[in-house]
Amino acid sequence: MNFRLLAKVLGLLLTLESLAMVVCGCFAILDPVEATTSAVAPLMTAGGLTFMAGVILVICGMGKHTKIPRREGVVIVGLGWLLCAGFGAIPFVLSEPGLTLEAAVFESVSGFTTTGSTVIDDLQAWPRGVLLWRSVTQWLGGLGILVLFVAILSAVSGGAKSLFRNESSFNSGESASARIKDTALSLWKVYVVLTVICLLGLRGLGMSWFDAVNHAFTCLATGGFSTYDDSIAHFSDWDTSLWIEIWLEIFMVLGSVSFLIYAVAMRRNWGRLKREEEAKWYLGILAVAVIGVCFVGLVAGGQDSGATLRGAVFTVISCMSTTGYATTDYELWPVGAHFILLGLMLIGGCAGSTSGGMKVSRLLLVVRAAFHEIVRAFRPNQIFRMQVNGNPIDDAARAQTVMFVALFALMAMGSMVVVAILESGNGGNFETMVAAVLATFGNIGPGFGEVGPTDTFSHLRPGTHAFLALLMVLGRLELYAVLVLFVPAAWKKY
Repeated sequence: MNFRLLAKVLGLLLTLESLAMVVCGCFAILDPVEATTSAVAPLMTAGGLTFMAGVILVICGMGKHTKIPRREGVVIVGLGWLLCAGFGAIPFVLSEPGLTLEAAVFESVSGFTTTGSTVIDDLQAWPRGVLLWRSVTQWLGGLGILVLFVAILSAVSGGAKSLFRNESSFNSGESASARIKDTALSLWKVYVVLTVICLLGLRGLGMSWFDAVNHAFTCLATGGFSTYDDSIAHFSDWDTSLWIEIWLEIFMVLGSVSFLIYAVAMRRNWGRLKREEEAKWYLGILAVAVIGVCFVGLVAGGQDSGATLRGAVFTVISCMSTTGYATTDYELWPVGAHFILLGLMLIGGCAGSTSGGMKVSRLLLVVRAAFHEIVRAFRPNQIFRMQVNGNPIDDAARAQTVMFVALFALMAMGSMVVVAILESGNGGNFETMVAAVLATFGNIGPGFGEVGPTDTFSHLRPGTHAFLALLMVLGRLELYAVLVLFVPAAWKKY
């Protein structure tokens, strides 16, 4: 293991994070609405500490490094997310009303992984500068802080492919047609442009600049942090509330389809767009889910058709995109709708998007692999050619996908046992324990029971907060980039 290389790259990454903290601190100084400057000291102190740590690491890693090998790339991704989340927790500890260390780490990790789960019960009690930092963590984590790192820092250009492949869920075969660094830069251009368009639309619909910026950041990132405890339901009494919901729905969908589609469209590769299957299946599942939830609501719940359709569309998109915005308490819906929403949360968005979950492409591959095995039961000699998005899938890729799904399921079940043990005597019920694990491991945000859309995770114990924070990073990095940190062989010198 090249420890000097690790120190240099991680140090540069921390200096980048410190800049974002300082920008939020400057906003707190210039904020015309909030008279107090209680957010300035926490943000500037956190920015200074993060910058110093970054500089020290860069100095320790000084030397000529022309390339980042695969092993170092995997370790950098895992450690990079953990370090950024750790230092990102400092403002939540130093600010008033303040969080405990475990709760602050939970909140920071939830931001950077775009999970959207929160331990803050009263957002209005927090300084606006800290709330902005909270939203910025989701925006940075949306497309991936290391993808941004690859895009703007030429110092890692020699190992860009290694970082890009391990941090994102893009198909390496599809991104190989262009230089990884150029692809990462193109994706961030699209991300910024869509964020600005979303922001201006929300401002035009009546939100303040502060609310528009925060919700645009967390909408494109499909993270779901809001500046209000009741989330998007806060705007339900506005004349423009329906249009605000529609506008957010559009950008939640845009954030949860593969950003590689936008890069392909920019290159005018229309043939590749025609072969796109995952996005079509994603939109199809959304449509079927809306119909299913509406049917359950109208038949079993006896609800008004217009209100049911409006609530179903927003909630279905919010759940499957793993954004976690709420306009209604879906726990009051019939139980049939709960199962539909739970399935959507587990599936998530498309590979290469800002969404969590297991991804639609994996669902497609597993379903097709299962169908082939069923056919082979009575036609053992038949040869199949499996494709997803026009790309051939070999036996190794299929086995890897099945292994990921199996490992995801096993780790989720084991984590439920761990959380249940940690919460022993704390009054938690079965539904809450299961939902807490799935909501964090799948980077979903809200769940069911005592961690539903109108609740927070604040009532859980500190040890549970720390464990669930680890689950969020595992889910965001799709297991392997974090699990490799616990393998002794990964740390051996060459």
